[in-house]
Amino acid sequence: MADSESSGNKRHGAGARNKARKRAVDVLYEAEARELDPVTLIAERVGSTDVPPVNDYTVALVEGIQANLARIDELLAEHSEGWTVERMPAVDRALLRMGLYELLWASDVPDAVAIDQAVELAKVLSTDDSPRFVNGVLGRIQLIADQLRAVL
Repeated sequence: MADSESSGNKRHGAGARNKARKRAVDVLYEAEARELDPVTLIAERVGSTDVPPVNDYTVALVEGIQANLARIDELLAEHSEGWTVERMPAVDRALLRMGLYELLWASDVPDAVAIDQAVELAKVLSTDDSPRFVNGVLGRIQLIADQLRAVL
């Protein structure tokens, strides 16, 4: 077990959130691959005995991302130099959507944590180039995050 999940309540909460983030990315990726609505997919999983219990934060992430998807993708397109959102690998697209949602809409998540968590998941779930790509895109947006939050 990782230190962050075994020491103290605050750290334990962080471990639960890390798992919730990964699950949200998994749902976003699966929904896209199966051409399903992610909110519908997550709603079907909540309370189902066929899958592990779904964390409330996973539901909040999926619903929040989907509710703000047009603006999220617009910002990703503006700040992902040389890439269209459609051309990005599907896992990276899901990671960036989650990271950007936390960066701009999750007021209880510090900017550095939102970026770090997306990068850490990229290391586990995607290609060797993905952590740098995710960090670069989210880092560029973080530089103007306060201005963006003011008009959301």
